[in-house]
Amino acid sequence: MKRLALWCLALFLCACGGYETVTVTLPDGFAVKARLADTPEKQEKGLMFVTELPETEGMLFAFEQEEDQAFWMKNTLIDLDIIFIGADKKVTFVAEEMPHSYTYTPDDQVAYAVGYGQYVLELPAKAAAKHGVVQGAELKFELPDKK
Repeated sequence: MKRLALWCLALFLCACGGYETVTVTLPDGFAVKARLADTPEKQEKGLMFVTELPETEGMLFAFEQEEDQAFWMKNTLIDLDIIFIGADKKVTFVAEEMPHSYTYTPDDQVAYAVGYGQYVLELPAKAAAKHGVVQGAELKFELPDKK
């Protein structure tokens, strides 16, 4: 039984890449299971080298304070919507359909987005528009307590 529990834990960690997950509820009630990037290491890696992101998944970046945030699509192999969120959990800006890059894309040709917020949510391209994520909309999520 103990071996089964350890195997299940290992399977879960592999599926999530070692990230905790947070449920983010979009304005239309659609729930997204977002990997939580709450350390500089996780934030730097982001969704780099991910080749597939189902509509029900994303990544939530949580920063220490609300300020300008810049996101660069280097080595991001899928198109994304990048949603900047204030401390009040209201959307401040949506960068829609940010184009992917490749490992060989020259740095000066890699797309980037800048917005203001304490949180940033990355979703598959076109998901923001589909689920009513626009400037001023409120998203719902709770971060886990830091240990």
